[in-house]
Amino acid sequence: MAKALIGYLNSDLRDPRLTAENSRLRARVRELEALVVRLSEENDRLVAARAAELLVDTAPRVQEMQPA
Repeated sequence: MAKALIGYLNSDLRDPRLTAENSRLRARVRELEALVVRLSEENDRLVAARAAELLVDTAPRVQEMQPA
């Protein structure tokens, strides 16, 4: 499993192509992780905003339904 996460490394680590490819893939993983964090935060903001909208929309109706 660790090899799948880190990337399979050939026994000859002196090959500059493998080193460059590994570096490129690690950078891409960092970019994707940052994107996941950003999208998660944006989703949380949108959910909170929608929940607030729903509370505002239903508050007058709840008051109207109460007995006089």
